[in-house]
Amino acid sequence: MNIVLGISGGIAAYKTPDLVRRLKERGAEVQIVLTASGEEFVTPTALQAVSGRPIRNNLWDKEAEASMSHIELARWAELVLIAPATAEIMSRLAGGGAPDLLSTLCLATEAPIAVAPAMNRVMWANPAVQANRRLLEERGMTILGPDTGSQACGEIGAGRMIEPEAIADAIVGAPGSRRGALAGKTVMVTAGPTREPIDPVRYITNRSSGKMGYAMARAARAHGARAILVSGPVALDPPYGVELHRTETAEQMYAKTHELIGDVDVFIAAAAVSDYRPAGSHVKKIKKTADTMTLELVRSPDILASVAALDPAPFTVGFAAETHEVETYAKAKLDKKRLDMIVANRVGADCGFDFDDNAVTVYWPGGEQAFAEAAKIELAEDLMALIAERYETVREEAEPRLVIVSSIAASKD
Repeated sequence: MNIVLGISGGIAAYKTPDLVRRLKERGAEVQIVLTASGEEFVTPTALQAVSGRPIRNNLWDKEAEASMSHIELARWAELVLIAPATAEIMSRLAGGGAPDLLSTLCLATEAPIAVAPAMNRVMWANPAVQANRRLLEERGMTILGPDTGSQACGEIGAGRMIEPEAIADAIVGAPGSRRGALAGKTVMVTAGPTREPIDPVRYITNRSSGKMGYAMARAARAHGARAILVSGPVALDPPYGVELHRTETAEQMYAKTHELIGDVDVFIAAAAVSDYRPAGSHVKKIKKTADTMTLELVRSPDILASVAALDPAPFTVGFAAETHEVETYAKAKLDKKRLDMIVANRVGADCGFDFDDNAVTVYWPGGEQAFAEAAKIELAEDLMALIAERYETVREEAEPRLVIVSSIAASKD
């Protein structure tokens, strides 16, 4: 991918050499366009060293512009990325101004434009900035972030530029991944727990954090897929570039899944859906009036089985979180629900839920593969590569083959 990286005048510009490195390690060619304000924070020498290309920083460069170089740049770019994007550059883009090389190039290009805002939290919350953000989104620009956290001014809040790795993942993909293996495909991932209400203040749930499912959605996006994430209630930010749909109960997740399943090529059921739910939810809080209480439970809808039973069904991947006899239960689930793959792992007080690391074994009809303990983000990348490989294999095996049989009939004299 040919990327024009525009660097405007925010303190986060000091992160751009790292951003260039991460884009290049993902196979991108990076041409930097530096604004005058950006040059106050990071030098052209440093940027040229990491990008391997001369830095463009002047619309009135007579030598470069003799051949209308800004138009050549606009045509060369497959993506224009502005990081950091200050309130000023967002205002120029919204208003169609072109006082410098970067803003002129943005007007002259037909490539998509992505913007990673970086500014003080009060500035980011300003109605004028938010109006510009909405306008840029309406025009099709991608807004990456910002993150929430400590800022250079000493304050804490929304406005800091998202990290270089997150930017690179959002627009190019993960390093070393089979980028594009799922290009043109739609992958749906369910993630997190469900909450089944008992009354307005109590519910039945489980310990799922949603981390594995969110990592799988991120990995699907990194492999080039349109990624749809149907999430239960979790305390996680959605991965950049992923289409998020929030649900709470098993019935809501079931309904949303089937609402969106029509164009899905790969379905990954990483959510920990409640197997049972209260037969009815009390309208008012249940008061403590007796020493015991009986709660009637009924089966929740089986999302995974229902998707696998569709005709035609997407390539369907289940998850099996077990406390014991992991292989036995996982293989039984694979066969009973007629899945294409199942990802099995042990859960308990010391592993699985709430942890950032995980170790799994994947089973499919006629095969299996174990993955050693690793960070869930890294593990998701490896799992997605295997899913893409198995998806292609199953699809090739399912394709009808034309067989031509030629016969010569002998005739009687």
